Amino acid sequence: MVEWRKRAVSNDGIGLAVFEVHGSEPDDDDRPTVLLVHGWPDTHHLWTHVAPILARDFHVVAYDCRGFGESDHPSGDATYRLSLLADDLFAVAEAVRPDEPVHVVAHDWGSIQAWEAVARPGAENRIASFVSVSGPSLDDLALWVRENVSHPTPRNLGRLLAQAASSAYTVFFQLPVLPRLFFTAVGSARLWRAFLHRIEGTPPHHVVVATTLRDDMVSGLRLYRANIRPAMTAPQPATTFVPVLEVINERDIALRPAIFDGTHRRVQRLWRLRTPTGHWLPYTHPEYLADVAHDFIATHAPAAGICATGHLDRARLFGMPTPLSGKLAVVTAGGSGLGRELAFALAEMGCALVLADTDLPRLDETARQSKAFGAQVSTYDLDLSDTAAVRSFAESVRAAHGIADIVVNDTGIIWSTSTLDAADDDVDHLLEVERGVIASSRAFGRQMVERGVGGHIVNVAPAVTSERSRESAAGAGVITFSASLRGELADRRIGVTSVRPGPHDSSRDDGPHDLSRRAARAVVAAIIRNKPVATMPSDTTPAHRVAARLSRIIRRHTA
Repeated sequence: MVEWRKRAVSNDGIGLAVFEVHGSEPDDDDRPTVLLVHGWPDTHHLWTHVAPILARDFHVVAYDCRGFGESDHPSGDATYRLSLLADDLFAVAEAVRPDEPVHVVAHDWGSIQAWEAVARPGAENRIASFVSVSGPSLDDLALWVRENVSHPTPRNLGRLLAQAASSAYTVFFQLPVLPRLFFTAVGSARLWRAFLHRIEGTPPHHVVVATTLRDDMVSGLRLYRANIRPAMTAPQPATTFVPVLEVINERDIALRPAIFDGTHRRVQRLWRLRTPTGHWLPYTHPEYLADVAHDFIATHAPAAGICATGHLDRARLFGMPTPLSGKLAVVTAGGSGLGRELAFALAEMGCALVLADTDLPRLDETARQSKAFGAQVSTYDLDLSDTAAVRSFAESVRAAHGIADIVVNDTGIIWSTSTLDAADDDVDHLLEVERGVIASSRAFGRQMVERGVGGHIVNVAPAVTSERSRESAAGAGVITFSASLRGELADRRIGVTSVRPGPHDSSRDDGPHDLSRRAARAVVAAIIRNKPVATMPSDTTPAHRVAARLSRIIRRHTA
C-alpha cells in the first residue's frame, strides 16, 4: 500500500489537499515530478496502485480536486468551471515543483481539466508532458459532434448515436434534484465496488475510495452542470505544444474511441495507444498504465537519465488515426504472397512491423516497400518449422520491440495436391510448419496475457490450389487449433482469426496480385472486427461462386 504525505496548497482561497508519495521526494537525484489528477467520483486514492510504481523513478504527487475528498467544497456551479480547475492544477504544480515543469497523468474529469490547462499559451513551460486517460477535451468533443451533424452520413450518424447512448448518463447528472437523491441513497463504497466489478470486471479489492465517496459523488455533479453545456454551445479549441499521450480504451462505457479522431489537429506532438480496456484503467490495469506513463515521461525528461524503451516511438501520430495506429504487428512468411500483402496492408494502417522469413532478399524488399507507408520495419530470419527458433524469435521480439499487439502466423505454404497423393516429406514439412504456428501462437499469446490489455493472433493455413480447397485436409490443424485457442483467450480480450486462402488468394511471386491484396485487406478487416474467420475474396466473387457451383454439379453427375 502506498504511503502518502499530506500538505496543503491554496489557490485563490480554495484549499487543496496535496499528497506526495513518501520517499519519492526529489533530493540530490533531482527526480522529475509527476502530477496525478483524478476525475469523478474519485480522489487521490484512484492512484493507489499506479503511484508506487512511478515512484521508483519519479517524484509522485496527487491531489484531491476541489469538491472532492479532503479539499475544499466551494458552493455553486460556477466555482467548478474548467478554467478554475486548470488554475488549481497550475497552483499545485507551482507549489510542488517551482523550478521546473511537471509531467501530468490524468483520468476522466482530471484529464478534461488537464486539456484545459495544456491549451493555455505557454503551458509547455509548466507542463512537460501529459498522459490523457479516458478524458477528452470538451472543445474537441463539441467540434466532433458538429462535424458529424453537419455531414450526416450513415457512418457519422451511427457514431453520434453510439456516443449519445454512452453519454446519456450526463443528462441525468445535470438534472436539479434527482441525481442528488440517487447518489445519497446508493453512493456507498460497497455498491460502487460492485458496480465497477459488474461493468468492467474490476477486482473489488483494487477499488480504493475515500470515506467521503457519497459526498464526492454529489459534489462532483457540479462539474457536469458547470461545463458540458457551455462547451457544447461555444467551443474554444486551441493548439497545444505540450507532448500528449492519449490512452484510448475501446471498452470505455462513457467514451467511444471515435470522439478522439480529431485530436491530432490541435496537438503538435501526439502519441496514441489503443487497447480493448475499460474506463477505470488505474484500477483494472495499473501496471500497464504505469509502464506506458513511465516510458512517455522518461522520453520527455532526458536530463533525468531515466531509461526509456523507445517502444512508444511507433505510437507517434501525424494524421488521422486508424484503429491499428501505433500497434506492433509481427508477420511470418513476409517475403512474398499473402504475407507480403499483409505487411503492406498493416503498414498502411499505421502499424510498426516485425517481418520474418527464410528468403531474406525478398523479405528486405517487403521491408523497403513497407517503409514507403511510413512504417518502422525490422526483419528476422525465421524458419517457422523450427519450433525452438520460433520460441526464441518471440523472446527476441519482446526484448527489442516490446510485446506484439498483432501476430500473423502465415505458413507460407501452397498445397497443390490431395492429401493422399502428397509425398511423405511434404506431409512431414506441413506438420512441422503447423507445429510452428502453434508454438508461435503460444509464445506470443503468453506475452499478451501477461501484459493484460489484449491483442490479436492470425493463423494462416496453407493456400490450396485445388478448386476443392475448402474440402482439403491440408491446414485443418491450423483451423481447428485457432478455433479452440479463440475460445480459451476470449476472456483475455485476445482475438484469434483463422485464414484459409483459396486457389486465387495467395501468390508466391513478386508481381502484383489483386486478389492477394484484397485477401490481405479482408484479414485486416477481420482483425479490426475481431472475426473468427477472415472471409477470402475468392469466396465472394461471382466468378468463383459460379465456378464452384458448376464444379459441384459436374462432380455430382459424374460420381
